[in-house]
Amino acid sequence: MESLSDPSNFGDVDENDPRSIGKFMRRMGNEMGEDMGPEFNEMVGRLEAGEDPESIESDMPDSTGSQPVI
Repeated sequence: MESLSDPSNFGDVDENDPRSIGKFMRRMGNEMGEDMGPEFNEMVGRLEAGEDPESIESDMPDSTGSQPVI
């Protein structure tokens, strides 16, 4: 967790590139040392594949566990 508090570790994150965001989130999850759950793994995998974050968000269940209404 200490490495996540160092701002220099964020220098290579391009917030406009889903792959870069996914790579950072994967690193963050690994640093936490906990299983972040299947939803996290799905989201990160989709980001790493270059999928649009808004598309991923619209497909993911909300905090109550239900799918979004379209």
